[in-house]
Parts: sequence; C-alpha cells; structure tokens
Amino acid sequence: MCLLLGATGVGKTLLLKRLQNILHQLFTLTLDRMHAVLPERVLNVVSHLQSGTVWAAGDIKTFVVDCANIVQISSSCVQLLSVLSAEPLHSAAVLILFNKRDLPCTMSLVELKSLFRMDEIIRTAPQSITTLEISARSGQGLQDVLSWMFSNHSHDT
Repeated sequence: MCLLLGATGVGKTLLLKRLQNILHQLFTLTLDRMHAVLPERVLNVVSHLQSGTVWAAGDIKTFVVDCANIVQISSSCVQLLSVLSAEPLHSAAVLILFNKRDLPCTMSLVELKSLFRMDEIIRTAPQSITTLEISARSGQGLQDVLSWMFSNHSHDT
C-alpha cells in the first residue's frame, strides 16, 4: 500500500489521477503487446490521511510539498516531521515529492531543501528517504515516481 500525504492543495488528487493514467497505459501496452498478466498485488494509493489510520511498517509513504505556495512551506515541514517521527513508520520507505516545479514562482530545490533542512532529516531519520521534483500537471518526473514506488513496494503487503 502507498499512503499519499500532504497539506490541502499540494496536488495529491491530480498526482493520483496522473499516476493512475500512466499505470493504465503501461498495463494496456503490456497486455496488448506482450500478452503479460497483471501483477497479483495491486498498488493501492490513499489520497488523504484520516484519523485512526493504521500504517503497516513496510508500506510506502509519499509526502507531497507544493513548491509554489511559499506560505505553506513551513506547515508542510512540520507535517513531514510529524509523519517521520511516528514510530510505526520507522521502517517505511518515504518519498518526498516537491510538486508544481513547472510554475515560474516556485522556490529553487536548493532553497526548499535548505528550509526543510533535508540533509539533516535524511541523515538522522530511521527511514529510507528519497526526494524527487515533479509536476503533476505537466507530468514531469512521474515516471520516476512510479519507478521508485515499484522498486520500494513491500512484497508482503
């Protein structure tokens, strides 16, 4: 299972729809051209966190940050630290997505990582953390997201 987290308006719903479209095209091409069968496990993506959610230790956690909303950056950082500090998540793979990179008013990746203190977070967190720049609107980086998800998806879920 892959849990998709982030503040309101960061692009989780559009990201989910774009990834579903890519997966549909990939599986259609695979079935049509290679006559392959779909994998037994289905990648479930939950678009929002509800209270009382139980996280399995091997699940993938994806945290989305809106790079164009400078006002929301600090609250996204606090939310990310809360997610990373949750004990059930200590063995989970975590993907941090810096979304809306196609907009002209975004902060640079260097600035964002500095504000988040990303180097320190990656160095001290018990999780395996990866960061990617994406645009859910234009599709930039979405193939990398899917590749990361498939390579980090737990085989026992």
